[in-house]
Amino acid sequence: MTRARRELISIEDTPYYHCISRCVRRAYLCGEDFQSGQNFDHRKIWLVERIKFLASVFSIDVCAYAVMSNHYHLVLFVNQDELNSWSDEEVMDRWGSLFPASTLRIKDLLNATDNAATQALHQEKVDLWRKNLGDISWFMRSLNEYVARTANKEENCRGRFWEGRFKSQALLDEKALLSCMAYVDLNPIRAKMVATPEESDFTSIQERLYDHAIEKNKPSVKQKRLIRQYKKSNQNQKDTSSTNYEPCQQASLKVLDGSGRIRLSEGIPYSRQDYFELVDWTGRVLRADKRGAIDESQAPILQRLGIDEESWIESVARFQHYFFDVAGSVASLEQYQKAQNQHREKQKGSVPPIERLKGKSASRKLYG
Repeated sequence: MTRARRELISIEDTPYYHCISRCVRRAYLCGEDFQSGQNFDHRKIWLVERIKFLASVFSIDVCAYAVMSNHYHLVLFVNQDELNSWSDEEVMDRWGSLFPASTLRIKDLLNATDNAATQALHQEKVDLWRKNLGDISWFMRSLNEYVARTANKEENCRGRFWEGRFKSQALLDEKALLSCMAYVDLNPIRAKMVATPEESDFTSIQERLYDHAIEKNKPSVKQKRLIRQYKKSNQNQKDTSSTNYEPCQQASLKVLDGSGRIRLSEGIPYSRQDYFELVDWTGRVLRADKRGAIDESQAPILQRLGIDEESWIESVARFQHYFFDVAGSVASLEQYQKAQNQHREKQKGSVPPIERLKGKSASRKLYG
């Protein structure tokens, strides 16, 4: 049975979420359609640019993404502290970059009246916009609706582009966050589209590798090749695109700050080098032609998290299979279940308690 979105997204429990949207009938509407022979690869750049634009407007950071031929993955972080720090004027400016007509009308009405009741009425609208700017559902709506409209306009047709509402998973702790990010970044490799992370176009791992390469004073030969390939791939997609969409803002990915903090609110507490090694090591083990080629030395990040090699590989390979609405260690899942039931109890029986939370047995197997 489908659960209401408000039951799946609880910022009090975790600010991190894994979101997935699939094209209608899982058709290759963002890649090369083998049935019709048409190629829609240029739509992938629409998605990436729109994701970056929306991340610059909403108080939502992008931790990882992968745009495939018939679906895409996002790992998002809701930055509640940033949202609360915005002034009403900034909220109106940000909302106005998405919906200029309605925002301009409210601004004019606020400036034109001194009546307290009218001011309060319009202030309610601004407060609602503030809430929406930290809402994953509004983020995904603004992304999916834009892509669907643009694609239908390109093909001069009408109808659905996405098969339904997006799927979301709550990531309750750093183990779930890192395994989900690796799962997302390795999607093209698992689908046998490419052989290495640096060749994975329209993924966050390729973007992070590119950003790392251009920061180097003396990039290696491989890094120079990656820089050329990354720029060429993005430019080719823009050249073949039929839209002139050029977002004025492009947000960066959420930083891998390497601080080692347990608190995840300000940044993902592991260094880029740790994460690169983790993804590369995991990807090499997952590839069918190199399944037995595990390096004797484990990635340091795995030792720090206390995750067994085999369990880690299993969790990344079948992340969606093992976890449903939420993901994390057994302790995190139990804490989430307790918090949710306390919240539901306050609603005086309008929502039944969670008697059994799916994913506990998988979590115990994978994370111990």
